[in-house]
Amino acid sequence: MSLLTLRLQEIHNKLHAKEITVSDLVDESYKRIAAVDGQVRAFLTLDEENARAAARTLDGQASGGTRGLLFGLPIGIKDNIVTEGVTTTCASQFLKNYNPIYDATVVRKLKAAEAVSVGKLNMDEFAMGGSNENSSFHATTNPWNAEYVPGGSSGGSAAAVAAGEVFFSLGSDTGGSIRQPAAYCGIVGMKPTYGLVSRFGLVAFASSLDQIGPLTKNVEDSAYLLQAIAGHDPQDSTSLNTEIPDYVSALTGDVTGLRVAVPKEYLGEGIDPKVKDAVLSALKVLEGLGAVVEEVSLPHSEYAVATYYLLASSEASSNLARFDGVRYGVRAENPKNLIDMYTKSRSEGFGDEVKRRIMLGTYALSSGYYDAYYLKAQKVRTLIKRDFDQVFEKYDVVIGPTAPTPAFKLGSQVDDPLTMYLNDILTIPVNLAGIPAISVPCGFADGLPVGLQIIGKALDESTVLRVAHAFEQNTDFHKQRPSL
Repeated sequence: MSLLTLRLQEIHNKLHAKEITVSDLVDESYKRIAAVDGQVRAFLTLDEENARAAARTLDGQASGGTRGLLFGLPIGIKDNIVTEGVTTTCASQFLKNYNPIYDATVVRKLKAAEAVSVGKLNMDEFAMGGSNENSSFHATTNPWNAEYVPGGSSGGSAAAVAAGEVFFSLGSDTGGSIRQPAAYCGIVGMKPTYGLVSRFGLVAFASSLDQIGPLTKNVEDSAYLLQAIAGHDPQDSTSLNTEIPDYVSALTGDVTGLRVAVPKEYLGEGIDPKVKDAVLSALKVLEGLGAVVEEVSLPHSEYAVATYYLLASSEASSNLARFDGVRYGVRAENPKNLIDMYTKSRSEGFGDEVKRRIMLGTYALSSGYYDAYYLKAQKVRTLIKRDFDQVFEKYDVVIGPTAPTPAFKLGSQVDDPLTMYLNDILTIPVNLAGIPAISVPCGFADGLPVGLQIIGKALDESTVLRVAHAFEQNTDFHKQRPSL
């Protein structure tokens, strides 16, 4: 049995007892990557030399004092989170030669916690997509079935954890890009409250929506990883200056009297019947544990997809204007003049989906259309947030499916952007409202995992984790792993 399949506490105990070393864990990670990544294709860059050097250093320190629980654990980093001296491409040809000169805040925090980064993980280009097929390098496959997508945009991050290549990983979630691939790959994925985790060093897609979060094998690991990366960062103007609770202590397993809201819109038309059955069965588990489950309405949910794609594309249009072939990234060869250099560099560097969203966003922000599209979308965003606020006056959490269907086949939707966008219909409202949510495995449909989404109040990650952990401890879905 691989060391990486053990529980975090078990690994920690073995390290303390000197039964294993950090080098053993890193060896195990690279052996597994060598064995299965030819099929899964989760990684874009392996940082083996630095990882092994870090492992040797940590082995030399292991006897000195008490180490944190993340000590020595191999982790993968999504390739839109900058890493000093290690190529950060955003899975785009535009940044294929970009080597950052600094670490993102979350990377610095992981180094401080003495985790070991083994490499950078594949994604949809600039985090734009829901299947990982928009990577300009290669598509990642679902470890449960190589004919299916792992989800996106953090598909590489989810697939690497599900395949046992790393102990856990970091992803980013703009409209569901942590939770949806976690659901498709049968693991746990959490999007924290907007501002709880620093975005400094995250290459921006949509700044008012992006949030870094953990992808893990179980809820307990998610709590430990969130504990390590959460907290105020003066380098991020949107970072919240708030006290960080002990998330692990919240995992009591007790949900007696907890009030659960189930939006009727989340189990209506377009939801796969097998997904619906898995979610209803999960709700019965929580009821059996003493929770009170009631149906509610989030009436503005139907406008979430349109609202999100106007706002996210508008912000992307602004954020990606910096990629012009001048300061960093790939520059077109032999341009006729400055404008031609801009045009050719952006035409050659960006993929089709990125261009599509830049054009949509530029149109929505243009003179004469700003009020009709962008401003109206911001007003609807307020209504969507208000829906959640009203529900949370009475209920502790909102629960439904993470995605309307299980993973779909590679190539089946890549030429149909609208259908692809609708896969995020259940996750997008959470980003628009800026609140936390987690996806945990709750069943299978046609041999593919199904995710249960648990949504909480702003800064109430503790309750979200408590509910997820209680469900997890009374089911076995999180223990099941794909056979590769």
